[in-house]
Amino acid sequence: MLVSMPHAGTDIPDEVAHTLAPCAAARADTDWHLPELYGFLEEMGISTISARWSRYLIDLNRPPEDTNLYPGLDTTGLCPLDTFGRERLYRDGMEPDGAEVQRRLARYWQPYHAQLRAELDRLKMEHGRVVLWEAHSIASIVPRFFDGKLPDLNFGTAEGTSCAPGLEAAVLDVARAQERFSIALNGRFKGGHITRHYGQPASGVHAIQLEKCQYLYMNEAPPFEYRPDVAATLQPLLRDMIGAAVDWVRP
Repeated sequence: MLVSMPHAGTDIPDEVAHTLAPCAAARADTDWHLPELYGFLEEMGISTISARWSRYLIDLNRPPEDTNLYPGLDTTGLCPLDTFGRERLYRDGMEPDGAEVQRRLARYWQPYHAQLRAELDRLKMEHGRVVLWEAHSIASIVPRFFDGKLPDLNFGTAEGTSCAPGLEAAVLDVARAQERFSIALNGRFKGGHITRHYGQPASGVHAIQLEKCQYLYMNEAPPFEYRPDVAATLQPLLRDMIGAAVDWVRP
């Protein structure tokens, strides 16, 4: 199993930072503290890959062609020009042009995906098949993307195409057995580029995305502190769901 955290990074290189508007300093749209939340993975022997660079630099979960993953719906792009709250990310006249986007693809996007592919290939060669768990989080209320409050746990399997039905059932059965957290499957979040691109069940790679509300483990207002006391109520369920996925994928 491989757990990927493509939006957990906060670093922005100096050559880009000076072009950004003041609002970018907060990194408000980060998938905060996921390595801490999933800290139990190491003792489970599960591989992880986590981004260093902020999604404001380049979004690792968008296709390199920058096509909209949700046609007809609003979303941010490969090199976002605004925040989730529609604040402009760049100073006037300093938005990245086509050449700069290509530079960022080569310098920051490609290395993450090369490492992701290499680890999936290694695990598949060793075990025959592999689960890719896409770990994400978002504020529970983001009017730009959805009405009202988001369900607590949002699973995406690209409408069932990114993993085998058995894996989807194994994970969702655990989620549905509890009553504390609300859940959704292939609702507003069906899986981003990584889930859709790498999830190839016929070739032995099964991908599932979990987009969780941030209030389940942290404060959603700046400075976005991690709340270990709150996270402790969610982590056992995360561990059980991931354990169910591992049990399913074992030969």
